[in-house]
Amino acid sequence: MGTNFRQIQVDVLLACVLTTLSLITTAHTSGDDGIRPAAGALAALTVAPVALRRVAPVATMTVIMAAELAYSVLGYGDFPNAGAGLLVAMFTVATLCPRTTAAVLCGAMATLTVVVYETAVTPPAWSEVVQAVLVTIVAWMLGRATRSWAREAGRAAARERARIARELHDVVAHHMSVVSLQAGLAGYVMDNDAPTARKAIATVGDSSREALTELRRLLDVLRVDDDDAPASAPPRAAEHLTLLEELVRRTRDSGLPTELTITGERRALPPDIALCLHRVAQESLTNTLKHAGPGATARVTLDHGERTVTLTVTDTGTATVTVPAPAGQPGSYGIRGMRERAALHDGELTAGPRAGGGFEVRLRLPAGVLR
Repeated sequence: MGTNFRQIQVDVLLACVLTTLSLITTAHTSGDDGIRPAAGALAALTVAPVALRRVAPVATMTVIMAAELAYSVLGYGDFPNAGAGLLVAMFTVATLCPRTTAAVLCGAMATLTVVVYETAVTPPAWSEVVQAVLVTIVAWMLGRATRSWAREAGRAAARERARIARELHDVVAHHMSVVSLQAGLAGYVMDNDAPTARKAIATVGDSSREALTELRRLLDVLRVDDDDAPASAPPRAAEHLTLLEELVRRTRDSGLPTELTITGERRALPPDIALCLHRVAQESLTNTLKHAGPGATARVTLDHGERTVTLTVTDTGTATVTVPAPAGQPGSYGIRGMRERAALHDGELTAGPRAGGGFEVRLRLPAGVLR
């Protein structure tokens, strides 16, 4: 957990306020004799180190406990500031330090509390001592809970970054693959086959515009600084089927003969499920374009069953080329990303070479996620 300058400023301000209040309290309890220099210095040391609590939490708490103990042993009183410095230090240690370190210092603080009260001129009731120890434990527990919340927030942020990375990968990889293939085709046949070149250039334009549309949709979802800005919703129901048909058409125009078959009783899909199906189909066809080789064909089948919805993408390319590479090598991220998408919706994705040649990707989602 990093520390920025503003946080340090807040801690310094808190330390100054607590130190001032502690000196005023010490002067008041000293009576007409005035505050003793040693008592004032120790009283200040029970809270002033709070200014460095984020930089050196263990050292901060150690100094505060030593000052509290000396203040009590020298007969100046019990806690000059009701133990505020100790509680802040305990919370900080529990938040920033490992569990063992925090537990040891919590035990030391509880012991210190008992010692201070037992050496007081007027020993308090046992219930007051127990209450003080319980407050120490509560400060430790709150610190540990805060540490857990911060870690979970970090993991959630990491998951969100991974999700965004998958979205960007799927959008960019598919459309740029189409653009690259069609631009190469246009350049190759420009002088000999003008109609084919024009068709390839038109496909480049269509794919580029579609990529921009999907990127704008993604940026609309990520936009948080303008609550009034209209957000583009993910595809659902008939719109999703239209986009799937458009995806197949665009793939076919890219030079890969592709067929689409939709079976079963069509039903409305929630946006996240529709997007998952679309992205898996998009990534699968992109992989086919890249790796299936010349002469390959592809088929996309979407089956609405009673209990599941199943998307199957097959091709007749060379299976050894389309086998997903190990993690970290080219081609592995797409397959892994599709599996992560499926797992996010309690579904199952299988991908691998077919027995008769080619490659198959099958995504099955449970009916419980349908509406």
